[in-house]
Amino acid sequence: MLYRKYRPKNFDSVVGQDHIKKTLLGSLLSGHLGHAYLFTGPRGTGKTTVARIFAKCLNCANRGKDGNPCDKCDSCLSIDQNRSMDLIEIDAASNRGIDEIRNLKESAMVSAPSGKYKIFIIDEVHMLTKDAFNALLKILEEPPAHIVFILATTESHKILPTVLSRVQRFDFKRLSDKEIVSKLKLIAKAEDIKIDQGGLETIANAADGAMRDAEVFMEKLRSSMAKNQSVDEETVAELLELVPNKYLTEFLQCMIDKRNTDALAIVGKIYESGIDLDNFLKNLIEYMRNSLMSIISNELGAMAVDPKLLVKFIKIFSDARSELKNFPIPTLAVEMAILSQME
Repeated sequence: MLYRKYRPKNFDSVVGQDHIKKTLLGSLLSGHLGHAYLFTGPRGTGKTTVARIFAKCLNCANRGKDGNPCDKCDSCLSIDQNRSMDLIEIDAASNRGIDEIRNLKESAMVSAPSGKYKIFIIDEVHMLTKDAFNALLKILEEPPAHIVFILATTESHKILPTVLSRVQRFDFKRLSDKEIVSKLKLIAKAEDIKIDQGGLETIANAADGAMRDAEVFMEKLRSSMAKNQSVDEETVAELLELVPNKYLTEFLQCMIDKRNTDALAIVGKIYESGIDLDNFLKNLIEYMRNSLMSIISNELGAMAVDPKLLVKFIKIFSDARSELKNFPIPTLAVEMAILSQME
């Protein structure tokens, strides 16, 4: 799988999350390390990857002057090869009970085989039961000096406040389309996947800020392509059942120009091509929202349109999306949203 093959091995190769990388590297260089961290944010944004890199840094025998791991010592290699006895990864979704946490506590009392840190990464930590959380809290209150906990979650609001008060929190952000495209270009070149800029942007848009999802899309695309085939935006959208970016820009421009007939034609073309209308509206709303933010921020190249009009469109098509299942004709909710703007 591409997302495993191109999983970052040091902080420099992690896409985005600069605010988190800077803080963690600073703590490594200064020696001011915590015993418990919380990595929270949307799925596919690098929480577990950064946790593993941080674990490598903690036990690396030849850490660089910048704080990055050497990726050559036995400790680094053992983590990369998933054979490290110093790193214990737990999926709380399937190990959520108090017995599992009690076993973790017993393991935490034993020193790391390397004599350095023993690191516990608990993924989807919000899935723990209340009793399990209370048991974890007892460990966090009086942790052994050789222990570091890294808790990862997509839903930090489900974690007990008493646990939150004992961890250093890091909020991971969704990656921008530009950041995702940059990484996908490197993968495409290395894997000899012939894809144009529009195709990469279509994948990035569909990934919704998750690098892992984008890499999974690339894997699926590679499996669907014929040998030596070159793909453009439309082919990528067809093979992956995604919404081409050009449909979003064309549709929005039609709405701005009050070309209702052309907007209806685009909806018909989208439906006939087999693209899911709910997915189209989701992408359209996100596209309009991003355009709105660009205008408000006075970004170079932002659309020359009244932001109030975009707010109006976002409301109209959000309502249409919520009503999709209530109409006997699939396209009718979208068509009515378009025609509601007729003067």
